Amino acid sequence: MPLPLKTIIRFLNPLQFSRGTIPPKRYNTFEGVFKPTLLTILGAIMYLRIGWVVGNSGLWGGLLVVLLSVSITLATGLSIASIATNTRLGEGGPYAMISKSLGLEIGGSVGVPLFVSQALAVAMYIFGFREGVLFLLGDGYPFLNNHFFLIDLTAFIIIFLIAYISADVAFRVQYLVLILIVLSLISIFSSPITFQTSFLAKPWGQASNVSFWGVFAVFFPATTGIMSGVNMSGELKNSRQNIPLGTLSAIILSTFIYLVLCCWVSRAASSNELIDNYTILVEKARFPNLVLMGLLAATFSAALSSLVGAPRILMALAKDGVIPWGKCLAKRAINGEPRRALLASSIIVLIALLLQDLNAIAPLITLFFLLTYATINLVVLVESSLGLMNFRPTFKVPLIIPLYGIVGCILAMLVIRPVLSLLAITIVLAIYLRLVSLPKKIRSTDVRSGIFAAIAQWSAMKVIQLDLTNVRAWKPTFLVPIEDGSQLLGEFRLLLDLSQPEGFLQLLGISQPNNVTNLSLELQELASSFRHHNLLTTISVMKVEQENQGIITALQALQSAFFRPNILFIRFSYKSKHWDELLPVFDEAKHLQVGVMLLGLHPTAGLGRMEVINLWIRPQLEDLPLIERLEKGNMDLAILMALRLLKAWKAHLNIISVISQDEDREAAKNYINSLRDLCRIPSTAQTIIIVGEFMDCILKTPQGDMDFIGLQSTPDFQFVQNMINLTGSSCLFISDSGSESALA
Repeated sequence: MPLPLKTIIRFLNPLQFSRGTIPPKRYNTFEGVFKPTLLTILGAIMYLRIGWVVGNSGLWGGLLVVLLSVSITLATGLSIASIATNTRLGEGGPYAMISKSLGLEIGGSVGVPLFVSQALAVAMYIFGFREGVLFLLGDGYPFLNNHFFLIDLTAFIIIFLIAYISADVAFRVQYLVLILIVLSLISIFSSPITFQTSFLAKPWGQASNVSFWGVFAVFFPATTGIMSGVNMSGELKNSRQNIPLGTLSAIILSTFIYLVLCCWVSRAASSNELIDNYTILVEKARFPNLVLMGLLAATFSAALSSLVGAPRILMALAKDGVIPWGKCLAKRAINGEPRRALLASSIIVLIALLLQDLNAIAPLITLFFLLTYATINLVVLVESSLGLMNFRPTFKVPLIIPLYGIVGCILAMLVIRPVLSLLAITIVLAIYLRLVSLPKKIRSTDVRSGIFAAIAQWSAMKVIQLDLTNVRAWKPTFLVPIEDGSQLLGEFRLLLDLSQPEGFLQLLGISQPNNVTNLSLELQELASSFRHHNLLTTISVMKVEQENQGIITALQALQSAFFRPNILFIRFSYKSKHWDELLPVFDEAKHLQVGVMLLGLHPTAGLGRMEVINLWIRPQLEDLPLIERLEKGNMDLAILMALRLLKAWKAHLNIISVISQDEDREAAKNYINSLRDLCRIPSTAQTIIIVGEFMDCILKTPQGDMDFIGLQSTPDFQFVQNMINLTGSSCLFISDSGSESALA
């Protein structure tokens, strides 16, 4: 009974979906991985180029080409097995492997070219199929010899319909293909040539102008079919078992077949004949037509596997929003097949078929495969070498394996096409930069944070071993106590300018027991604002009754931290009742060798115009080395902070010094000039030396927007308040920690 028209239309319509979409069929190791992988590796190059390889390189050279090519593929296969046994992969095959570890951006930048390469590979295999058809028909069909596109289109329609119905039908067709390939191999190895004892081809050397690496470049694409099974990762019964067993078995068996064929063709003909006659396997076999049918079946199967795999990569890319129109392409048909993605893939194939010749971009396809292989090896190398807890594969490989895979892939790219390799890398980088610029969405987690943490831990160990207190490696690490989230609104810009670009902020919330939650939320928002300006910022909240005790406890606790604070940033209080409470804090900071910056923010001037900075330097006139005089003057940190703010504000700097008698003017001037030279103070800075009592001289100085002044070990808060009032500007009173040096 014929099917109703509506049923037929519904079946063929790729846009027709129902709420009860049938889950895709699950495949086992043999059907889903081993068979498609083996049939893709045993392709046209095996039938048409294995003799050419031995003819140019000799038997031993040909065996070396095969083993070298397979070694790179085998290393990648072992890395794939390691990743697959670590987690159950979802849809997308190699894209899923990379994106789950190195993030969507890297996965997408490799996955998009890989998808396009898979689609273009369909056209290449169809072209190989056409050549086999023309050879089979001979000169009896001159009409077809002038209408190549008709053969290509017919083959594509058949392949498309098989893939469109379902992957299950495609895999069933591959059983016939497998039988034909097996029969072709039997026909080859049952030939009388197999039992000859004399070698016709040269054991070493070459009979043409093609170098060893030129032969390698031609043969290597034969070993790049290992992704055919991996592409089915989302539809396997148990990807953790199916992918390793199926992929590695296919690689081992295909390698054995290639090695045996190298020995066989070396007996079949002389080197010159092997080079000139691409169909030596067909002509020397016991049953030539069986070999020809095997060639047709191999190219047909490779095209079918690629057309089955490409849409699944595209669907995974679409689901993660890597490509436009993702929601449309990510949907499955009623029977669970990715038909919309298949249609999109088929459009690329049709465009490629219209070109009639892909010789120009064929190497680019191989290069994209190699980039994918290199990235997969990189995943294993990074995750295993860093010892991440999430990477616990049941199939472990030594680090030398993925390392060899990476190096081998890169060298193979350079051997095949150096210029095109740069183009391939450029395309991947361009896609990566595009994906990085897209708005970030909530995505499944990857291991990048763990990788960065492991790298940071390794770096921390190296820094500690070298010398954490090296003055040349000094950078400001601020501890900023905060009682109210709005407290830093006035100092936000100042802290940002003093910290950037390499500084670090630790915001310490000092909270009463009933305000911990609110203060935490306020500090998180404040920290987010600092991070928005690329300033590393962390927060912590302490529940204490007294502010000074909280600051002291934090200073003590953070001494063992890698990024221990070296500057305590405190805001000056105009309420004198708070002054005595802060004295123990300054004593503890001195004891722990932590510098102190006491900000006296002018109540009306604020930060002013941020155009003029006054740096007050007490002249050290003793006959001592400059470094000792600078330490005695307690001005290293003040100079460093003044120079940072000078750069951030693009301001004018005044260096001001007060002396008690005019006789000391020359000595004070020489001291300041030495500081200017050794501390690399800009030449635009103006030196001002004033004679008289310090407090009387303040009114004689230029008006500044920020004054940097040394701070005594035991602060005189009345002096601090007087300086703010007399200068008419905000002031930073600074005490050194001893770990910084303005001369470094």
